[in-house]
Amino acid sequence: MNNILEEIISAVPQKIIFSKPRNKSEKYKKITISAKGNGYQAEKLTDKQAFHDNISAENLKEYCIDLISSKYLRCNAFAAGTEFMLMVSSKGKISFKKKVNTAACNVNTDHNRKKNYIIDSATAAAPLVDMGIFTKDGKVVNSMYDKYRQINRFIEIIDDEASKIQKDELNIIDFGCGKSYLTFVLYYYFTEILKKKVNITGLDLKAEVINKCNAAAEKYGYKNLRFELGDINGYKTDKNIDMVITLHACDTATDYALYNAVSWNAKYIFSVPCCQHELNAQIKSGNFGILTRYGILKERFAAIATDAIRANALETCGYKTQVLEFIDMEHTPKNLLIRAVKSNVSEESKERARAEIKRLTDEFSLEPTLIKLLNSSETGHRITA
Repeated sequence: MNNILEEIISAVPQKIIFSKPRNKSEKYKKITISAKGNGYQAEKLTDKQAFHDNISAENLKEYCIDLISSKYLRCNAFAAGTEFMLMVSSKGKISFKKKVNTAACNVNTDHNRKKNYIIDSATAAAPLVDMGIFTKDGKVVNSMYDKYRQINRFIEIIDDEASKIQKDELNIIDFGCGKSYLTFVLYYYFTEILKKKVNITGLDLKAEVINKCNAAAEKYGYKNLRFELGDINGYKTDKNIDMVITLHACDTATDYALYNAVSWNAKYIFSVPCCQHELNAQIKSGNFGILTRYGILKERFAAIATDAIRANALETCGYKTQVLEFIDMEHTPKNLLIRAVKSNVSEESKERARAEIKRLTDEFSLEPTLIKLLNSSETGHRITA
């Protein structure tokens, strides 16, 4: 097996995927290793979360040997024009194949600057040019490259679910849309890349922003994209909402957006929380005072607790929920995204999520807005007694 991995790694793979865990108890269901800079990054997926390891090129072989020898039964690797397939049977029999694959992942290792992004220079939309992300001839502006990566990471997270959607028409609400560069990109993605009809409504509290965004939508000919002045709290719509997006809605505004999404029985929720202050003012504990004694640690723990409770609350409402890394921490501290998809969540899983919320809120004397909204609503999704 070492010789096989030696051959794969000598081909300078751009992506390596480990799947089919040997044991059901394996923590990570799949591990994807991608070329990044002068080394590699591993994305390790559980049912709900994604974790990341940075790997040097020198340590890649050792890292892969450990995975295929003790944890996974399948390895697919992609190098320039070649796909490698290494499989191990339950009885330990090894099979190895390779084939020419001109469609194999074409990732350049130069700091990911030539990665195959969904929104690339070949599909540079007019809004991205006006935003200063692309030049008029379709090249990424160097100073805007981090923003370009952020846009594509967001679309990748959406695409993981949206590319599976069978409906031909979708109704989407974007709460707290702000200047809306991502809203315009989202409309472009659905209409020009997925070729689906979408009706997107962006909501914000700033009249000047709303007026500018509506003018821009008209300029681009985005006839089913409109922006409204309004508050997330109490927003009403007669449409059947398929997807709710909330990006950096401040503090409890995120809770109201999530509550609305649940109330509408929206199939998809994508939320990047921001400014989680509410629990920071409440949090206290006799048993774990070490987590609340130091100001900066208290603030960070309160933010983590806030989003953990939100994720669990969505699970109790029948959503398969993940907390994902939005973009690298080095670019912004607000780097988490909650992705929730309405699914057949078992009653056992719902009850476990409720119990975890109760233990955490009892221990730290917490009364999160989302829990209060769900407990007092007519949605039938009561979290705690």
